Amino acid sequence: MNPPPYKSHPWHGIEIGPDAPEIITAFIEVVPTDTVKYEVDKETGYLKIDRPQKFSNIIPSLYGFIPRTYCDKEVAAYCMDKTNRSGIIGDGDPLDICVLTEREITHGDILVQAIPIGGLRMIDGGEADDKIIATLKNDEVYQHWTDIDQIPPAIINRLKHYFLTYKQIPDAENEICEITHVYNKAEAHEVIRRSRKDYIETYIHK
Repeated sequence: MNPPPYKSHPWHGIEIGPDAPEIITAFIEVVPTDTVKYEVDKETGYLKIDRPQKFSNIIPSLYGFIPRTYCDKEVAAYCMDKTNRSGIIGDGDPLDICVLTEREITHGDILVQAIPIGGLRMIDGGEADDKIIATLKNDEVYQHWTDIDQIPPAIINRLKHYFLTYKQIPDAENEICEITHVYNKAEAHEVIRRSRKDYIETYIHK
C-alpha cells in the first residue's frame, strides 16, 4: 500500500490502535525541557506555540493527546456522576495524556505507544479536562507499574502541582483549575471509551 501523499492530521488521521484502551497511540506535543507550551493547531495539524510557560514550573512528563478522542457530553456526564455535580461540560478538545518514561525525549511532534494506568479528574473553569496518566510501552522502569496505586506519590504530586498552577497568576484570589480525584486504570479506560464515543458522535455521525 502506498502511503498518502500528505502528512496525516495527528488528531483525525492517526489511529488510536487496535488494542485500545489497554494500549494506545499518543501524540506528544510537549516534553519536560520545553520552555513554551506547544499544541496542535486544530485546522492544519501542525504544532503551534500556545504560550510561553508563564512561571518556573515545567511539565514533569511527556504531554499530548489521544488521537480520535473528544471531550464532550459523554466525558462530562461521567465527570458529573463521579463528582456528584451538575453543569459541567466537556472542554471541546481531544483527551489529554501524560506519558511517564525514564528516558529523556528531547522534542515533541512524535507518536508513542502508551499504556494507560490512571488519571486525574480535572475541572477547568467548569469544563471536564481529564488527564490520562500512562507509561511508555516497554519502558525499562515504568513498564512494571500497571495501575495508579503503584506510582510513587511524589510523581502524582508533581503532575497535580503542574496542572493546578500552570494557569495560576500569583496573588490571584480564584483558582482556575481543580483536581477532584486521582483515579485508577479501570476509570481511565472508561474515560477513553467515552471520549471515543464523543469523537464518533461529533466527527463521524454528524
